[in-house]
Amino acid sequence: MSVQIDHLLNETRRFAPTADFADQAIGTSKLYADASEDRLQFWADQARDLLHWHKPFTKVLDWTNPPFAKWFEDGQLNVAWNCLDRHVLAGHGDRVALYFEGEPGDSRAITYAELTAEVKRAANVLTKLGVQAGDRVAIYLPMIPEAVISMLAVARIGAVHSVIFGGFSAESLRSRIDDANAVLVITADGGYRKGRVTPLKPAVDMALTGVPTTVRNVLVVKRTGNEVEWTDRDLWWHDELASVDAEHEAEGFPAENPLFILYTSGTTGKPKGILHTSGGYLTQVAFTHKNVFDLHPETDVYWCTADVGWITGHSYVTYGPLANGATQVLFEGTPDTPHPGRWWEIVEKYKVSILYTAPTAIRTFMKLGRQIPQGFDLSSLRLLGSVGEPINPEAWMWYREVIGGNVAPVVDTWWQTETGAIMISALPGVTVTKPGAAQVPIPGVAIDVLDEAGVHVGHGNGGLLVVTEPWPSMLRGIWGDPERFIETYWEKFGEENPRYFAGDGARLDEDGDIWLLGRVDDVMNVSGHRLSTAEIESSLVSHPMTAEAAVVGAHDETTGQAVVAFVIIKYSHLEESSHEDIQAVLRAHVTQQIGAIARPRQIFIVNELPKTRSGKIIRRLLQDVAEGREIGDTTTLADTSVMQVIKSTLR
Repeated sequence: MSVQIDHLLNETRRFAPTADFADQAIGTSKLYADASEDRLQFWADQARDLLHWHKPFTKVLDWTNPPFAKWFEDGQLNVAWNCLDRHVLAGHGDRVALYFEGEPGDSRAITYAELTAEVKRAANVLTKLGVQAGDRVAIYLPMIPEAVISMLAVARIGAVHSVIFGGFSAESLRSRIDDANAVLVITADGGYRKGRVTPLKPAVDMALTGVPTTVRNVLVVKRTGNEVEWTDRDLWWHDELASVDAEHEAEGFPAENPLFILYTSGTTGKPKGILHTSGGYLTQVAFTHKNVFDLHPETDVYWCTADVGWITGHSYVTYGPLANGATQVLFEGTPDTPHPGRWWEIVEKYKVSILYTAPTAIRTFMKLGRQIPQGFDLSSLRLLGSVGEPINPEAWMWYREVIGGNVAPVVDTWWQTETGAIMISALPGVTVTKPGAAQVPIPGVAIDVLDEAGVHVGHGNGGLLVVTEPWPSMLRGIWGDPERFIETYWEKFGEENPRYFAGDGARLDEDGDIWLLGRVDDVMNVSGHRLSTAEIESSLVSHPMTAEAAVVGAHDETTGQAVVAFVIIKYSHLEESSHEDIQAVLRAHVTQQIGAIARPRQIFIVNELPKTRSGKIIRRLLQDVAEGREIGDTTTLADTSVMQVIKSTLR
């Protein structure tokens, strides 16, 4: 990888902001100067300028018990009020907050006044159902307005939401509901995907059936009209909203009040409940959304294509844009339904000016050909963003040239579920961008690249990406497991000088700009979604025909990485079934247990797995096989002949 980047540095083009763009840019070089002069004062100024505080804060950061940070802890605010009511009171109630576009072609334009009214009613429903501040509410919805309304209603009453991606199975849903001890689930009868109805409520029913649960009620949005089974705990969303008052007073809650738990895969196989609080999180997502995307809320139409089930949908669909009074598109469907130009049709229809999407989508459009987007008027686009995984220079250039008309700047952003908000990105009015480079830390964020001993690697070298100082939107812990929080993120370089290890490798070029090299642990990045190898291995081994399994992430041109599994099958099943049948059964099993996103691209049936003398599987050797490379160092294998056996098995 370092050889490839050295070559790119010699060949890459640079793109400076145009004079016209720089003249009107929201984010200027003064932000860097202010943050450099006094980092904590910088964040205090952003918190006061960007948000309304019911009770002003006097403390900026408490870092007396690292890694447990407290930002603006003596201040109080209401997250939903900051996203809704204040814009209405400022005279922007008629501004469109959401242009909703459903997959079947249905659409709605929802103003800030209308969205505020819906959230107030939903908040009253939650209170009527006994949900109190601090209670957890699970949200399992498609990309429809009710998903955003639910999140904001939960935040409005000081409760904690746990949004669960609609593609996850009943078992994944159950584990997340149980871990958070949710008292309410908000779901829908179904959603639309690729021209078909995807049922959702049946998965909730399966998750809650036959096991003890803390869930008292299930609120169901009628979206698709598919038949659903009904129990005494189930309530129709729209009936409940119609039965309550339209007014709801938003009270202030402490800045460190929990806002949401979002589950992400862990290397142990058990999903981690990443906990984010309110004041610091909202400060940084509002700041980055405004400055990284150069948002002019009076004129821009913004579209982030992420699902709210992932952190990008939390920070840059719900909280960041609405805190800034933006007008945005909310799209339910997939890029290729009912035709491969669907996204560009939406850009043309709503005159989208800012587009934020994943490299996976960009590479897919590249494969389909530029003639598809060129069939639509994309001249409204003035800024393009990338998120979810490192973007290769070829995709970056195609994005700029074909979608941005060689005019729109591209901002490639690095951040994680754990960081809460963008950490590394260009500022489009300031930065000279390089195709494929993540660029520089945002103002007020301290990033370094270190070697294994914790020493700065210097320009021109690669190492481990770390955050060296606390930041406002940082995770506050792993739900219910403070020790795992410390062990997972803060122990790499010792306790005396705690630094957050992101789990990614990076390289500093000769200018000091950051190039991401991908994950250095056993968590895969599939279409921007982090999946644990251990979690998928556990699913495979839980099937009665599987004796043992190992999973690796292999390079994939479209999705970044793809799941590749190596399995040892019990002899009795090998005699009864063909390899093709076994592979089909195991793929379906993983899909049922975890979700379609985790379905292996390939399943290789082998007789042995490469292991050390202590019994640890050496996955890097399997990754060599999966990616068609020469096999690496085998000296630590207990049986050095095993890799040749595996290779001969796969021929």
